[in-house]
Amino acid sequence: MKTPYLSKAKAFPLQIVLIVPFLIQIFAAVSLVGYLSFKNGQRAVNDLAEQLIDRTSDVVDEHLKSYLSIPQTLNQINADAICRGILDVGVGKASRRHRQTLGKYFWDQMQAYDLTYIGIGLTTGEGLGAARYDGKTITIDDWTAKLPNNTSTYATDNQGNRTQINTRWTWNNFTESWYTQPIAAGKPIWAKIVTANFPTGPYISASASRPIYDSQNRLLGMIATDIHLLKLSDFLRSLNISQSGQVFLLERDGTLIASSGTEKPFVFVNQEIRRLQAIDSSDPIIQNIARHLQISGFGSITQDTNFQLEVEGKRHFVNVVPWRDKYGLNWLMVVSVPENTFMAQINTNTRTTIALCLGALVVASVMGVFTSHWIVRPILRLNWASEAMASGNLNQTVQTSSIRELNTLSNSFNHMAGQLHESFTALEKSKEELEERVEERTTELKNALGELQRTQSQIIQSEKMSSLGQLVAGVAHEINNPVNFIHGNLAHVQEYTQDLLALMQLYQQYNPYPAAEIQTVAEDIDLEFLQEDLPKMLSSMRVGTDRIRQIVLSLRNFSRIDEAEFKRVDIHEGIDSTLMILQHRLKAKPEQPEIEVIKDYGTVSLVECYAGQLNQVFMNILVNAIDALEENNTKLAYQGIENNPSRIKIRTSVVNSTWLEVAIADNGVGISKEFQQRIFDPFFTTKPIGKGTGMGMSISYQIVTEKHGGKLECFSTPGKGTEFIIQIPLRLKVHGVV
Repeated sequence: MKTPYLSKAKAFPLQIVLIVPFLIQIFAAVSLVGYLSFKNGQRAVNDLAEQLIDRTSDVVDEHLKSYLSIPQTLNQINADAICRGILDVGVGKASRRHRQTLGKYFWDQMQAYDLTYIGIGLTTGEGLGAARYDGKTITIDDWTAKLPNNTSTYATDNQGNRTQINTRWTWNNFTESWYTQPIAAGKPIWAKIVTANFPTGPYISASASRPIYDSQNRLLGMIATDIHLLKLSDFLRSLNISQSGQVFLLERDGTLIASSGTEKPFVFVNQEIRRLQAIDSSDPIIQNIARHLQISGFGSITQDTNFQLEVEGKRHFVNVVPWRDKYGLNWLMVVSVPENTFMAQINTNTRTTIALCLGALVVASVMGVFTSHWIVRPILRLNWASEAMASGNLNQTVQTSSIRELNTLSNSFNHMAGQLHESFTALEKSKEELEERVEERTTELKNALGELQRTQSQIIQSEKMSSLGQLVAGVAHEINNPVNFIHGNLAHVQEYTQDLLALMQLYQQYNPYPAAEIQTVAEDIDLEFLQEDLPKMLSSMRVGTDRIRQIVLSLRNFSRIDEAEFKRVDIHEGIDSTLMILQHRLKAKPEQPEIEVIKDYGTVSLVECYAGQLNQVFMNILVNAIDALEENNTKLAYQGIENNPSRIKIRTSVVNSTWLEVAIADNGVGISKEFQQRIFDPFFTTKPIGKGTGMGMSISYQIVTEKHGGKLECFSTPGKGTEFIIQIPLRLKVHGVV
């Protein structure tokens, strides 16, 4: 028993056997080629990164040498001209004209070179310079030694002539590093980087400074040429590497000088410029590289340093180069290039390889599917046809294929299927004929049984009502005779009693003091009370006999035994008779208040109907209404019932002058939508077993619709109540005669 199961478990579909080996071979070959290509490209990345970094470093180095050599060279030219007397520095008021000439000279040099400031500071405290604070407009600064507000900034025309004073401010040579550092050094130097927040914008400059002497080698002061360091950032951003890599310059204390990023190398603190430390940069590349360099110390780097650093999950190649000049600059130049800059093409090639691999897989899969489909499809058709025949569908044929062996197998299967189909067709035909006869007979029996049940229920109900009517009529007749005898004699008894009482009063009037024996008897029988209570007792007996006669009349009206079956009657009399019979269920009980009946009778003429049967309909509907109200009251306390009293409203009216409409509504539990659709079905009841037969509403529906040619409808809302509406014609057609 285990061998077939194991064989079946280890079997594979033929399509898988045909396709999977070819796919594995193609995938393995393409994957190996892609892997080797990727590894070779990755080895080439390091060489390419080093070449790009070296080239970038050379470009930056050449630019720094060229850009930073201009201020020092220009200072030397100007210092030599002053020493030879070619330029007059204009000390004192007598040389004011020479100072204006010197100012125009500096103005011309500012026009010729991309500088920020050229100026001199004299040992007398005076000074003069040309500035381009906003990077565009050249102004002339001229100051004296008399503080404060000793400096005037002049606007200039296109010839360098002074036109007007823009502003006045205070400047003291002797307190500024711009002046003191070159004087103290006694040689050309780069002074400390200066920062200022001018109205024209932030000002960060490096000053190339040197002392100036006259022809007798006497110290006159100093001369300085400034360059704006933000222009170095502009240059670094213009490099091609800036689109993917990062280039920045640092001082040896880690202060950021310039970078190729968008971040400024400074921040504002209380409206003052504060230069930014590289480790505090918001650029993650600059920040991480600076922290890496800080570990060993910025000042300890004395030669080119290369390393790789992981920043935000990406590998970066980093090169740090010390940069110096003979005038004292000692910076660090850092070039960083992300690996993905070089890996883009490699990744593209990898993606192309993967795409080719997937394409080859798809092509091989499609070809394999078509090939396997061509081979497997005939076999599957045979399998499906066999399964269909096993499930009972014998009308099966298999198409032939272009494969010879499978074609022979298909022909054999078709021949076998044809023979089986002929055999089973004959058997099926006999079976169908037998089933049709059985089904027809079963249907006839079911219909007959249903009709028998309905007829039996109607007969039982009719006999029950007939017996009830005869019983009621007999009881009414037997009660009516003695009651009429008593009721007829009560009038004479009342008359005789009144005569006797009148005689007694007359006797007492003429004989107020009777004999003692008579007085004793009068007191024993309480003659005074007897004279007062006896007329009341006779009146109460008369009311009782009247009540009994009304009940007897209601019973006779309800049963209609003594009248013709089809007759013109007062419909209100039938409703009132039904209510009289149900009075014991409507009146108040200890557990619940009285059920209020509201009569809204319209003006209705006599109605031609089967009065007894119609009274039966009223009885069924009213009994159901009382049951619904009692069921609802069981869910409420006595006080709740008083707050929401039970009511039955009976309304009669004439519709379109030809139809009588009787509506009986209650405020009970209501009927669900599901049960409303079945309320008139025979044997359907929602009452507990033993309290309902399920025939009352069905018979009522037949009486209204079949006997009277009318309509009986039910409208109900669960939780709010139910209303039955009866409509019958005022004049009933019997045997086609009105």
